[in-house]
Amino acid sequence: MTGLQRNIGDNTRAGIVLMILTTMVFAAQDGISRHLAAQYNVYMVVMIRYWFFAVFVVAVAARSKGGFVANVRTTQPALQIFRGVLLALEICVTVLAFVALGLVEAHALFAVYPLMIAGLAALTLGERVGWRRWSAIAAGFLGLVVILQPGVRVFAPEASLAIIAAVMFALYGILTRLVARRDSATTSFFWTGIGGAGAMTLIGVWFWQPMSGTDWIWMGALSLTGVTGHFLLIKTYSLAEASAVQPFAYFQLVFASAIGVALFGETLRLTTVGGALIIIGAGLFAFWREAVSKRSTRVADPL
Repeated sequence: MTGLQRNIGDNTRAGIVLMILTTMVFAAQDGISRHLAAQYNVYMVVMIRYWFFAVFVVAVAARSKGGFVANVRTTQPALQIFRGVLLALEICVTVLAFVALGLVEAHALFAVYPLMIAGLAALTLGERVGWRRWSAIAAGFLGLVVILQPGVRVFAPEASLAIIAAVMFALYGILTRLVARRDSATTSFFWTGIGGAGAMTLIGVWFWQPMSGTDWIWMGALSLTGVTGHFLLIKTYSLAEASAVQPFAYFQLVFASAIGVALFGETLRLTTVGGALIIIGAGLFAFWREAVSKRSTRVADPL
């Protein structure tokens, strides 16, 4: 093995470790969000979280190569702002799902979003998706059916919150790929934070509630986990290719479920576990096929 190959392998392993650590931090964030949103209005909780996030993205843009102005300049501001607003609203819906459904079922249903992105990318961006990945997408939706058990139990309206959140996040993912054709990742990251913070401030200030001293500590922890999670995610993608580390993002479902069971008294239904495993398996297969397709394209067109 050459030094270069060894370095790439070491970076990939480090990236995987960081991705797993990132999912732990985001799972903790989800648990704190569930706690706070059960006590206070979700719009206020997400608004305060976004204020800290906005400060973070400004700092990232200012410290990135080229300086602040160069990193925030975009030729598609409306689309970038819309992305930020969409993500902020998706977070609101997701947190509502945490409270209504619990972390276990909400995350199990939400896990289908990568498959939604794959399907939407084929339909909207013209990305090539073969029959194998379409089969994986179909299998993922079969996993949703297993979790929801239509015909066996009455459909819980709260379940639609997690599914709507997954659709919104999938659309956000598609728009992120779209803006990436003309803007850098740093630029998109900046507008994600600023657009979301602006939208949530306009909404959240109307739902302000006095917060106890203890819960302000939890709010600080929520903001800290959000900033830390995004920082770790940036470091992860700086070390390894997204295709190598993205499958490990499913660990967030594992960690969030553990928090839901241990701290909130949630239960693991067999159908939820089975459906989640189907969705994760389908997602991992889709990731693998996408990586194979990209490698084939690079070999066919090395320039």
